[in-house]
Parts: sequence; structure tokens; C-alpha cells
Amino acid sequence: MLDTLKIGLLTPEDDKKITEVFSSLREHYKDYKDPWGFNLELCEKTLRKMVPFYRQYFKVRVFGAENVKDHPYIVASNHTGQIPIDGMLIAIAFVMEVQPPKVLRAMVERFMAQLPFLGDFAAQSGAILGDRANCEFLIDQGESVLVFPEGVSGISKNTPDFYKIKPFSQGFYRIALQKKTPILPVCVIGAEEMFPFVFHAKKVASFFKVPAMPLSLNFFPLPSPIDIYIGQEIPIPSHLEREASDKEVKENIYHIENSIKRMLIHGLKNRRPFFDMIRKPVSKYVIKEFRAAAKGAR
Repeated sequence: MLDTLKIGLLTPEDDKKITEVFSSLREHYKDYKDPWGFNLELCEKTLRKMVPFYRQYFKVRVFGAENVKDHPYIVASNHTGQIPIDGMLIAIAFVMEVQPPKVLRAMVERFMAQLPFLGDFAAQSGAILGDRANCEFLIDQGESVLVFPEGVSGISKNTPDFYKIKPFSQGFYRIALQKKTPILPVCVIGAEEMFPFVFHAKKVASFFKVPAMPLSLNFFPLPSPIDIYIGQEIPIPSHLEREASDKEVKENIYHIENSIKRMLIHGLKNRRPFFDMIRKPVSKYVIKEFRAAAKGAR
């Protein structure tokens, strides 16, 4: 009960940390002009409200923060959890756990960017429409970009498909080729269990012209413990150009997918207990599936 009452209260340690971080970020962004309305003051206010949930509700652990270097990345992550809480938690992790702190500019779907109020709030918080020109502009400004190469199909999974990584799109990698920007693979474990029993009504979603229509037994995300794994950066081959063939691009994307899948398998084996009756059969299926795919690739 006491832990529940504490949720929403910022600890003195985190209050001090956020003050120090944003003092540094204000210096970093003092000459930066953002065409989408990125607002550092709003980011700080939002962070102060969300860090207690990050610490106390989802009890986020971050592994591999030391792998993040002080230069731009395209951060590529698996997409889980029905609603984009995973992106918010990754963004908080890169501000609170990484040195120097790094603001990630998340690429969002056109549907979200066009929502009243929420679209404007997302833009002011640093998210932008996942357009190639937008992404290239940010990289040119020295920014790091967060992408979910699975797209909507990654976040909108039925319960039996939890932690099955959907095919990656090629767009993010062709941008990386153009800008010679390294890829930083990230894996989120625990977000699927926020909504443990889900069915997607695809025909209903199509009728209402929305990307997904999840039907869940719970309407508010459950406090599933979240683990975020940050892998070693994957450099872009110097000989590859943006116009490389689909086959060449797919070979390199497959390497990124495998890096995330390896973290996923490790994370599923080592995550904290939460709804064991769901996580155990899902874990076994994912591990078996990945090993079969790896064996076939040899």
C-alpha cells in the first residue's frame, strides 16, 4: 500500500538528476531551431510527472547504457505493448540513464501525428511524423532518432503472438545508408504483459479506418516490470550506398533483427516474475522459433 501511495512522487535524487540533465540539455539546444515545435521546457515538466511511474510502477531496469556513445544514432527497437508506452520508457531511459543524456526523436505514424491535441503534444515532446525527409533533417542536426521498424504490426499483436518480431521495413536502413549513421539496437521486455489478454478486431479497425482495434480485458496498463536492453552499435558498411539492392539491404537488416532477437531471448529468460502462466509458454515458443530460424540461416 505504501509503495502505491508513493507512485507519482518524485524522489529528491531524481529531482536533482532531472535538474542537472536539463541544465546540460539547455546548453546543448541553445542554438537549435526546431520546425516542429520541440519544447525542452515541456519535456522537463512531462519527465517530472512520468519518472515516478518509470521507477515505481514499471520498475524499469536498463542494461547496456554504456554502449551509447556521444554521437547520433538511429535507435531501432522491437515494438510491444498495444499502446506506445515502450517508446516513452525508452526515451526516459536515454535521458535518465545514458551519459551524456540523449533526447531521442521518435518517429510516429501519420495517424498519431494527426490526432487533435495529442499530435501537437507529441511534436512538442520531440516526436515527429516518420517521414524520410524529417529523419534526415534531424540526423543532420546531430539528433538521434527512435524507430520501430515493425511499424503498427509490431505493437498490435494478439496474445499468442507476443514477442514474435514482425518483418522490419527497409526505410530506416536506407536513411542510415544515406547519412552513414550507425544503428543502435534496443529490446524491450515486459511491455506485452501490460495488456496480457488481447484480441485485435482487424475488420472493425478497417471499418473505422484506424491502424488497430485492440480488445483487452484491462483498459489501463498493468504494472509489468520493464527491462530495456541496449545493444552494441551496428556500423553501416562503408561500401553500401542508399541505392543498394533490396537483397543487400535485407541482409544487413537481418543482422539487426538477430541482434534484437538475441537480447529478447536473454531478456525473456531473466525477466522478473509477472503473470507466469502467460510468460512461460510465450517464452518457450519465441526461443524455439528463433533457434529454428538461426539454424536455417547457417
